[in-house]
Amino acid sequence: MKSLLLKWDRISLVKQILIGMIIGIILALTIPDAARWVPIFGSLFVSALKAVAPILVFAIVLHAISKHRSGHKTNMKSIIGLYAIGTVLAGLVGVIASFLFPVTLSLTTGAEDVAPPSGIAQVLETILFNVVDNPVNALINANYLGILTWAILLGIVLRKASDTTKTVIENFSDAVSVIVKWVIKLAPLGIMGLIFDAIVTTGLSSLLVYGKLLLVLLGSMFFVALVMNPLIVFIYTRKNPYPLVFKVLRESGITAFFTRSSAANIPVNMTLCEKLGLDKDTYSVSVPLGATINMAGAAVTISVLSLATVHTLGIDVDIPTALILVVLAAVSAAGASGVPGGSLLLIPLACSLFGISDDIAMQVVAVGFIIGVLQDSCETALNSSSDVLFTATAEYAKERKYNKEAVIKL
Repeated sequence: MKSLLLKWDRISLVKQILIGMIIGIILALTIPDAARWVPIFGSLFVSALKAVAPILVFAIVLHAISKHRSGHKTNMKSIIGLYAIGTVLAGLVGVIASFLFPVTLSLTTGAEDVAPPSGIAQVLETILFNVVDNPVNALINANYLGILTWAILLGIVLRKASDTTKTVIENFSDAVSVIVKWVIKLAPLGIMGLIFDAIVTTGLSSLLVYGKLLLVLLGSMFFVALVMNPLIVFIYTRKNPYPLVFKVLRESGITAFFTRSSAANIPVNMTLCEKLGLDKDTYSVSVPLGATINMAGAAVTISVLSLATVHTLGIDVDIPTALILVVLAAVSAAGASGVPGGSLLLIPLACSLFGISDDIAMQVVAVGFIIGVLQDSCETALNSSSDVLFTATAEYAKERKYNKEAVIKL
């Protein structure tokens, strides 16, 4: 048994996850009733990730800020700029795709119990109140804006603390990181349980009715992931972007696809950044921040479903209004919660731009929940994997600039 475990441990995590996926699919298609215990592995895996992520973010950001050396520059400005560019362009892709391939919906009901925000002011208000949340409450509720705020403030104050205090903080951060690695090793079992549960309980037959809508939604997300994001990376780094793009999609996107939570994928992204050799002072802040505001997939969802509603009602949309929708979708997406279905509740906000009532908009939200098994999974995979992609891009661009300056001096 020990030798078998050692051989298993030598296999890369991606291959282990693929094996788990295959086993989950086989069990779901062959003995779904006899293997009803399998989904518990998925639930335990997601719960473990969600449990450790807030503590990890707090500990690692606190340590990074408190140990920050004067004169050591991070790339946060560049990364935030990349997050904004990526989200806006994703919204633009969704709008263009909706005009090229207009979709009409058979409106339904079933979203009466959810409450969307009343306007963009409420979205911004929620963000501001999350920033000033009680630190204990922020940790309990996985409010990453609040966690980041307190970790940064305490880190700044503790920069003047004694070396002994800083060592304790470092040891605590390292200990949490080790626990995270233990949790991530359970990914193959977790993914097996999640894919089994998705196939057995949801199935894919109900999605066929919304095939065209899914093609526009998922096609837009794939275009962003495989064309727009690589183009942004190339412009910044002047290198072939696809090795990096495929690596983050493979090692971050796959787990995000099944967990359907950017927040739960934070530990996975932290580990990937470490494997890529990125600056810990930077990614310890950029990854949890990205899980909160870097929402390209959400921008696609908001723009596509909003325009599908517009096409269904026969409303004409001019170019200026479409451009406003792009900006509104990007800003709204930044306020979307990092949980399954978080972007759908922002559709009524975008629909209000065209004078569409909440009653109709909430029917579209219900459609979103029906197709959520694929839409939300792909959305989260795009959102979460691009956190690492843009963090790495900013660092590689910085290295390129430094090398170029060094050559000029020579």
